[in-house]
Amino acid sequence: MTDNHFDALPAPEIAHRAEDVGIKKATNDTISTFTLAVLAGGFVSMGAAFSTTVVAGASETVPYGIVRLLAGLSFSLGLVLIIGAGAELFTGNSLIIMAWASRKVSTTALLRNWLVVYTGNFVGSILSALLMFLTNQYSYGGGAVGQAALNTAVGKVNHDFVQALALGIMCNAMVCLAVWLTLGARSATDKILAITFPITAFVTLSFEHSIANMYFVPMGLFIKQFDPAFVAKMGVDVSSLTVTNFINTLIPVTIGNIIGGVFMVAAVYWFIYLRPARAVGP
Repeated sequence: MTDNHFDALPAPEIAHRAEDVGIKKATNDTISTFTLAVLAGGFVSMGAAFSTTVVAGASETVPYGIVRLLAGLSFSLGLVLIIGAGAELFTGNSLIIMAWASRKVSTTALLRNWLVVYTGNFVGSILSALLMFLTNQYSYGGGAVGQAALNTAVGKVNHDFVQALALGIMCNAMVCLAVWLTLGARSATDKILAITFPITAFVTLSFEHSIANMYFVPMGLFIKQFDPAFVAKMGVDVSSLTVTNFINTLIPVTIGNIIGGVFMVAAVYWFIYLRPARAVGP
């Protein structure tokens, strides 16, 4: 791990780097961690707002897959900002499990990080949604942006528990793979490329990301609550868009995100490269 080659790190070295990063994240002070988490909530929200605007007013003549692809490409901005500028994202922090499994991070430190980061992400996302509502940007494009925001929010609160759980699992497997790849990157360009394809894929496939939903659904709720005339004008049925339904779907998505990140990425790579009986790697 001390050589100075310029290509991307091989997987065994990424595993050790992920472990080291996990230790640093778990031992960072609470105030710094929370502040970085608020930033991450804001960064994800900017990706979500960007994505909403890109797909606004999509014509029925445009294939569904193309619309989703554009949504995914634009949403990638969120993780690009998090990795590039530095922030703490709950879903990506599933990789701390690698340091925990090696007994270099305590259970208390792991759970503390997850709780602080999840809370900070929630605060950052809600504040971003409120600020975006106050900009009245949702009225742009003849109301197409707001209509897209409402349709997205309604869609996200209408999954049943099992579907939301499964969509959450698949989502964070992709997010953590994106973060994993950035740990092996050597430059900002490498990191952006590593992020773009997995994140674009999870959005295109309509998987569910708990932190993104902390922006998408509240944005719809703000429009519904404070601009009912706009909702009526757009003709969107928002009867199911409630705080209760938001919480009822956020819970399984969050659980699914944890399962996907921990068991489909972190635990697998720990077992391959870091378990005690294993050598450094091939």
